[in-house]
Amino acid sequence: MNHLSGSDATFLHTESPEMPMHVGSLNVMDLPEGYTGDFFEDAKAAMAQRMHLADVFTRKLALMPFDLSNPVWVEDEDIDMDHHMRHVTLPKPGSNRQLQQLVARLHSSLLDRSRPLWEFFIIDGLKSGQVALYTKVHHAGIDGQAGVALGRAMFDTEATGRYIKPPRVKARRGQYQLGVAELAGAAIRNTVQQYVKLFKMAPAIAKAGRSMVVPAKDESGKRDWSLPKASELFAPRTPFNVSITNQRSFAGRTVPLAEVKMIAKRMGVSVNDVVMATTAGALRRYLAESHELPAKSLSAMVPVSLREAGDTTANNQVSMIIASLATDVADPAERLRKIHESSSASKATMGRIKAAIPTDFPMFAAPWLMSGLTSMFGRSRLVNVIPPMANLVISNVAGIPAQLYFAGASVVSYYPVSIPAHGMALNVTVQSYNGRLDYGLIACRRALGDINELGDFMLSEHQILLDLAKAQAAAETAPAVAPAAALPAPAKRRVATSPAKKVALKRVPTVAAVEEVKAVRAPAKRARKAASSDTPKIGLAA
Repeated sequence: MNHLSGSDATFLHTESPEMPMHVGSLNVMDLPEGYTGDFFEDAKAAMAQRMHLADVFTRKLALMPFDLSNPVWVEDEDIDMDHHMRHVTLPKPGSNRQLQQLVARLHSSLLDRSRPLWEFFIIDGLKSGQVALYTKVHHAGIDGQAGVALGRAMFDTEATGRYIKPPRVKARRGQYQLGVAELAGAAIRNTVQQYVKLFKMAPAIAKAGRSMVVPAKDESGKRDWSLPKASELFAPRTPFNVSITNQRSFAGRTVPLAEVKMIAKRMGVSVNDVVMATTAGALRRYLAESHELPAKSLSAMVPVSLREAGDTTANNQVSMIIASLATDVADPAERLRKIHESSSASKATMGRIKAAIPTDFPMFAAPWLMSGLTSMFGRSRLVNVIPPMANLVISNVAGIPAQLYFAGASVVSYYPVSIPAHGMALNVTVQSYNGRLDYGLIACRRALGDINELGDFMLSEHQILLDLAKAQAAAETAPAVAPAAALPAPAKRRVATSPAKKVALKRVPTVAAVEEVKAVRAPAKRARKAASSDTPKIGLAA
């Protein structure tokens, strides 16, 4: 029996039919050359052999009586692979647009909480001859980095696969659900443990609170005690900051990871800054076309991992920062610089308080209250009138840099599929994979119907930033030319000067000075003329 942490359980308690809380991915794959088998059956058999490699495949929820506390994870002894693995064939012509529409539709439905919280879909019928794998897993059991660990259990680095050691045989409990007394006792013990954890974290929380109240010193050693501007506390309202439905629209776009890294290096920013700047430029163009671009800059909520290095546990260890997108700046280079400044400041603040952010906290008697408030918040459309804290979510997940294979098929793409929420109907998540950076854009269909247009704008903005980076690189590598002032002056040739010429050069060239020079030169000129008249001419022979 394993209790959900406070962070994990929050994704369960805030879930509603309009706001499913699962994350997923879309992988397009190339079948082996000359393949003639049934890929769906091969994929299902491959997954059955490795179910024990990740807890998310075999555990399910056991709910507490009256939702007085967080549920617990228990082992599922009767996993139905036909439920968890599905087969879908696209209608003709099997275009990429049809594939994306299918993923949006599949992502809008809730997972069955009586079973392990995951579903896989094998999709064929693509006109390219490829197959696709769409996965969805509940966020209560996994975050972005834990999802990478899940991918390592699913995928192989060789087309021939790898040897999977079978699981050890366990004694069956023969229980579908735990008893009420057992669950109630576990809830009380877990609540006590959570209060103990908070008590032990009290010094770190107090230190973090002081760092938020007392500003850091600047380069001169002074502290800036000025209060933040009220306008910075909220983001401007956009068409994305509304109450959402369960209808979804999805689009995937890809840019070379090497180009993104080049932009980051040449412009002196991070890869995440480039992702935000690309998204910001696309949003600016999208909203400007419909005359809905606010004068104030949009802001993004950006997940920040709290996970320690090497930690691969399948739970949530994440917090959020808010960064400006500088959409009020027209110049792309200046916009990127401001985004870098904003995100760096937010990360610095998070760095001071990161150790004091609890990922597990008491929630006794809170689950039913949270669920009710979330439902009321969305359906009352209160979110349509209150100022938004941020306009959208932008997340960057570091993926796997190697070529992957699934059931023998070569994985070509790794598009993330994430969660829109009430008040933030648009989510942009990117994941790196094997030299690519795959953008996954998902939104409420009513709030953002043509999400493909926004995706196309992102590709255009990426090209603009790439051109700026190339121009910067060309300027840095161009041969240096010494300025004119630094060049040595040419040596002056000494020429014999007559007394008359010296007089002329020392004076200002006025009319009177010219006449004076002529008077001085006249006797010498007459003497040379007389001498030349007495000298015989020398000519060519006849």
